Formats: sequence, C-alpha cells, structure tokens
Amino acid sequence: MRKRLLTEGAKELSYEIREIVKKANQLKALGLKIHWENIGDPIQKHCQIPEWIKEIVSDLAKENNSYAYCPSKGLLSTREFIANETNKLGGVQITPEDILFFNGLGDAISTIYSQLSMTTRIIGPSPAYSTHSSAEAAHAHSSPLVYHLRPENHWLPDLEELENKVKYNPNVAGILILNPDNPTGMVYPLEYLEKMVKIAKDYKLCIICDEIYSKITYNGAHAYPLATYIGDVPGISMNGISKQYPWPGARCGWVEYYNRDKDPEFDAFCRAIDNAKMIEVCSTTIPQLTIPKILGDSRYSAHRQALNERIGRRSAVINEILSDVPELYFNPTYGAFYNTIVFKPGVLNSRQSLPIEDPKIKSLVNQWTANVKSEDYRFVYYLLATTGVCVVPISSFCSELEGFRITLLEEDEDELRLVFTKIRDAIKAYVASAK
Repeated sequence: MRKRLLTEGAKELSYEIREIVKKANQLKALGLKIHWENIGDPIQKHCQIPEWIKEIVSDLAKENNSYAYCPSKGLLSTREFIANETNKLGGVQITPEDILFFNGLGDAISTIYSQLSMTTRIIGPSPAYSTHSSAEAAHAHSSPLVYHLRPENHWLPDLEELENKVKYNPNVAGILILNPDNPTGMVYPLEYLEKMVKIAKDYKLCIICDEIYSKITYNGAHAYPLATYIGDVPGISMNGISKQYPWPGARCGWVEYYNRDKDPEFDAFCRAIDNAKMIEVCSTTIPQLTIPKILGDSRYSAHRQALNERIGRRSAVINEILSDVPELYFNPTYGAFYNTIVFKPGVLNSRQSLPIEDPKIKSLVNQWTANVKSEDYRFVYYLLATTGVCVVPISSFCSELEGFRITLLEEDEDELRLVFTKIRDAIKAYVASAK
C-alpha cells in the first residue's frame, strides 16, 4: 500500500480468550476431545433458560413492531424501567436520558474509549479484562495503564499504588473498576470502593464501572452498585443482559451516566458517546423489549438466585480440588463465574513439559512453545495438548503474573470434577517434570 493503514494502537488489540480456540480446534481435528474452559458462555455449558423467559421472547417476536428500528438511545420504556430500578437504590438519581444502549458491552467499551483524547488515560485493574485493556491501550497508542490486584491479598487492589499512579500521571482522567471482577471472581468490599471514589474525587477523575456481573454473587458476597457509593463524582456504569438472564447472543448492553451536571467536561464526553451511537442508528430492539418484562417479573429473582447457588456449589468443588496445590496462589471466588489460578513465583520454567504420544500433536506443541510470550502460555499449551482442557493464560490479561483463567459454568458435576482433576494432576506432573 502507498500509505500505512494501521494505527500504532492496533497492535494492542488482542483477545487470547478467542485465540486459544484456534489451537484447540487444530487438536480437535486430530481427534482430541476438548473441554472448553476459555470463555464465559453459560449456554454452551448447558445452562437451561426457563420456559417463561423463552415465552416472553417468543411472544415479542410475534409482534410486528419488534422488527423496527428503536430510538438511537434505546427504547424509552426500557430506559424508564432501568432508571427507576437505579433510583430505587437510594444513591445517585438518573433519568432515561442518562441511559444509552449498545450492541453488547463490547460495543460500549469500544465506543467509550474511542471518544477519549489520545493523551487521556483510564487506569484499570491487572489482571485486566482484555476488551477493556486492549481498547484503552489502542486508543492511547500505548501499553495499558494498570493498578494491580494482589493474589496474595484475596485479589484486592493495591490502593497505595493506584493513588501514586494517579498522582504522578496527569494524563489519568478516570479509574476503571470491574465489580464483580473478571477474570479473578473477586467482589469488592464497600470500604475499597469508597476509597477508590475518594481518590477519584481528590484528583478530579471519573469512575467507569463494569457491572455486567453485578447480579452474579454467591458464598455470602454482595456487589455494591456504583450508584450507591459514587456520591457526587462523575461516573459511568456498564451493564447488560448477556450474563444476567443469561442471553449472551442478544448483544444488548447499556451505560448509565452519573453526575453529568457536576462537570462540564464529563458532560461533553457523555454527549460525544451519545453522538457516536447516533451514527449507528440504533441497537437491537427485541432484547431491549424483554428487559422490563424479564427483570421486572416476580419469577426473575428466584431464577437468578438458583443459578448463583449452582455457581457457588461449583466454586466449592473447584476449591476442594485445587486449593491445596502448594505451587499455586488459590483464592475462592465470590462473583462472576471465573477464577484466576496463579503459579507462585519461580514455579514455571522453560524446561517443564508433559509427555505427548501423538507425533502430530507433539509437533504442533513444539511449534507453539518455541517462542512463548510468558511461561504460562507454555503450560497452557501442554495442558491443552495432553488433557484437552482449554484455558487462557493469565499473562494475556495484561498481567505480569503466570497462571490461567477458568470458568465455573460446567453444569455436569461429574464433568466438572473430571476437568479440574485433570488440571490438578497436570500441574503436579508439569512442575515435577523439570526437577
């Protein structure tokens, strides 16, 4: 080409959660059974949607207006419902005009970061959810700017580090929080959230809070909504139905703007996000129509509670199998449906391997491990090739740690125990292979 097409930030756009699938499919073509632990899709893990939810969706599909464009910001009746639900929390109050719909939160994340000035940074957690960290880094043409969640402290954030990075980097304009957190499954205590808001207030920042898993908590945890603790600090809450129902294929998410009137620069930013969405005409119509009918249904709470209890039981099974492996930092989960398993420093090295009998599979693994980015990639590739268990290296989540992310979605307990026993035994054999 006569001109370079890509921006400098394009190299930051990566998504190992999907990339590992390419390798798994190569092994699947060679006859290996794959246990998919790479992506959080409850439906693929045999979650059954109740008939009453299906009936609501199917009835709406029979209505002619369900096939029309909806208003660019989203259906007014749905935005009124969401605003009312937020206002019931007793914190910051919003109107339907403070809500904007997107085609899933991936769309929202991409749009929001694209409207930032190139020199403006949003500092986010590490390990990071790749969609956030990649989009933020791509817009800034730089590596992601992060504060660290500490596995040795139950994945709670290092608030002193966060404040110092905010204090000494004047380009930081906002703090990203994922609560509950993906990929760690940590749920923030209120005192930590309040301290993070204080940092934002002291340094005149906004808060962006991804709350897509806010209704998925268990083991006694509670996810505090941003609206209840943000006070008068400007902020954006992100939410959607992909995890709440769950209906990931709906691609239906929204953002809520808080305290637009408190800062003209923040208000202008929100208007720019709205205008960017206007160009796309509108978001999906039928999924929006379902929100008041499903989330407002008296049966929804019991449905979600039952799903959460099952996730909590699965977390207990995984704890039972993996928590006593001495080479790991293992933390129980309390929200979302992921856990991040981290090897202690110095455990992994380039001499370790697992025996592979099939020469074709062995050849592929040799190729994959010839020049790995981090030693956890090497472990993940050997785990995949020898057990068929497909997990994601945690270093791909913008982290200096070495480990892997798993899901808590497998409905079949026998399969769940089989998979995590395979993981435990593979860890022991892998670590021992270089001794």
